Amino acid sequence: MDRTGIFAGDDPFALARSWLTEAEKTEPNDPNAIALSTVDPQGMPNARMVLLKEIEADAFVFYTNYGSTKGQEIEASGKAAFVMHWKSLRRQIRVRGITSREEGPQADDYYSSRSLKSRLGAWASRQSQPLSSRAALMAEVAKVTMEHGPNPKRPPYWGGIRIHPVEIEFWADGAFRLHDRFRWSRDGVGLAWSVERLNP
Repeated sequence: MDRTGIFAGDDPFALARSWLTEAEKTEPNDPNAIALSTVDPQGMPNARMVLLKEIEADAFVFYTNYGSTKGQEIEASGKAAFVMHWKSLRRQIRVRGITSREEGPQADDYYSSRSLKSRLGAWASRQSQPLSSRAALMAEVAKVTMEHGPNPKRPPYWGGIRIHPVEIEFWADGAFRLHDRFRWSRDGVGLAWSVERLNP
């Protein structure tokens, strides 16, 4: 298989990290943005942009309010997918996998690294729920600021989602729409990968 150049390597997570590192030099905004997809109990899909915070040795991690629509849908299905697209590189990565929560010290550390206003916002926002007005939200921010002070702990309903992929596809734009696509797949988390080139 002619998997050379930008597609070379035996570790899809290392490859994803190298593409992201390259994108950080050329993408003007949020090179770590992903379009995250989930499904509701009726199978109706949902998609939204979130920020990928870490590419681990065997998973991708982002953070959210577990009570949000995405949090509830992930909890119900145990699955998620995302696409990461970089216009500047004319490349994308697609991922599908099994999810688990990150609610330990790693989540605490990431939460502590956020700005104070973002940490207080995590306490104030009932994410995805109806809101009567912006003034009501700001009043809630003021209330939680008084309650939690200048160093709030991570809310129990806020933390990481880890996506353990069973499929990762690397795509690069080709002339005349003859793109290069390589799909890494495995039968389960922790099992060996197989790689195949796909038609554009």
